[in-house]
Amino acid sequence: MSKRKRRSYTEEFKAEAVKLVTEQGYSLAAAAQNLGVSANSLWAWKRKITATEEGESMTEDERLELGSLREEVRRLRMERDNLKKSDGLLCERKELRFEFIEAHCEAWPITLMCEVLAVFRNGFYAWCKRGASSRRQRHRELLSEMKAIHADKDTKCYGSPRMHRELVALRHSVSENTVAKLMSDHSLRAALAPKFKATTDSYHPHPVAENTLNRAFEQESADRVWVADITYIRTGEGWLYLACVLDTYLRKVVGWSMSARITQELVVDALRMELGRRRPDGDAALLHHSDRGSQYASGAYQELLREENISCSMSRKGNCWDNAMMESFFAKLKKQRVRREAYATRPQVRASVFDYIERFYNRLRRHSALGYVSPEQFEAAAWRSLEPHHQRHGPE
Repeated sequence: MSKRKRRSYTEEFKAEAVKLVTEQGYSLAAAAQNLGVSANSLWAWKRKITATEEGESMTEDERLELGSLREEVRRLRMERDNLKKSDGLLCERKELRFEFIEAHCEAWPITLMCEVLAVFRNGFYAWCKRGASSRRQRHRELLSEMKAIHADKDTKCYGSPRMHRELVALRHSVSENTVAKLMSDHSLRAALAPKFKATTDSYHPHPVAENTLNRAFEQESADRVWVADITYIRTGEGWLYLACVLDTYLRKVVGWSMSARITQELVVDALRMELGRRRPDGDAALLHHSDRGSQYASGAYQELLREENISCSMSRKGNCWDNAMMESFFAKLKKQRVRREAYATRPQVRASVFDYIERFYNRLRRHSALGYVSPEQFEAAAWRSLEPHHQRHGPE
C-alpha cells in the first residue's frame, strides 16, 4: 500500500462540499465528518466561495435576508422529506398506519398524523392499550429500524442481505430470512439495476494499449490497479458527463470529474484528483485500465500517465466485461441515486453525485466484497494492520 500524504482537493470538490452546507441543509460539522475533511477547511472553503458569489455590492440587510431565506428553504426541505416517509401507507391496513404513528410520534403531532393517514385518534390510543405479544413487539421494533433505514435516500437501495448487516451493526440479533420476510410483507424493496448502454467512441486515430489487466481485478493491496470510465446523466439542460477512477482493491472512488462536454480534460481532471489525494509507491507497479475511447487514448492523458510512471491497459473493442468493476459502480450509482431523481439542471446532478460518492458510497455504503464494510472502513483497517511495519502519514 502506498504512503499517505497531505491531501489536496480540486476546486470542483470544494464547491460541491460547500453546497452540502449551503443547499442541502447539513451542518458544517456534519458535512465535514461525512466527507472526511476538517471543519476548519470546510469553513474556509465556504467563506471564500460565499464571498465570491455574493460580492461586495450586497448590503448587510441583503445578506441577512439571504441567510434567512436559506434557513427557510432548509426547514421546508426537512418537512418535505419527513412527510415523504408516510408515502403509500394510506393503502395499507390500519395496524400498519398505527405502527407508523407510534414510530414517529416524537417527530410529528399525533393528531396531524391521524388526520393525514385517515384514522381516528381514539382508535390509535385503543390500539396502543391492547399491547402486543413479545414476538410481534420484537418484529415491530425491527420493522421500525428497517423503515428508517429504507427511508434514507442512500440505504433505500438495500435488499435483505445489506439490510440484515445494517441491523446487526445496530446490535439486533435477527436472521436474514426474518429480515427478508418482513421486507416482503411490508413492501420494502431494493432498487432494480438499470440497463447497460455502450457509450465508448473507439473510432479515433490514437494508438490503443493492450488488455494487460485481462479482468484481474482482485489485488492484494491498494494503488496497484486503477480502473476508469465515463458515464452520462440526463438533465433538463442536457447531458452531464461523469468520469471516475476507482481503486480495485479498496473498491473506492478516489478520482472524479463532471462536465457538460465529454473531452480529454474531463478524464484528465479525474486522474489529477486521484493523484492529488494519494501518491502511489514509486517502487511498485501501478496499472491504469480504461476502455479504448478517444479521451483515454488522447495524447494529454497518455502523457500524464507516463509522467506518473503508470502503465496503461485498455479493454478489447466492444467488450464491457473487461472493465466490469467500473461498469458495476456506475450501475450502482444509477439505480441507487440517479434513477430515483428528476434533475432539472446540471448543478443539481453535481450536488447529487458528489453526495453519493463522497458521503455515501466511499464512507457509508456496505460493500459485499469488503465484508460488508465501507471502502473507507476497509482502508482504515488495512492501514492499522500495517502500522507495526509501515510508518503512517495521515492527512493534515
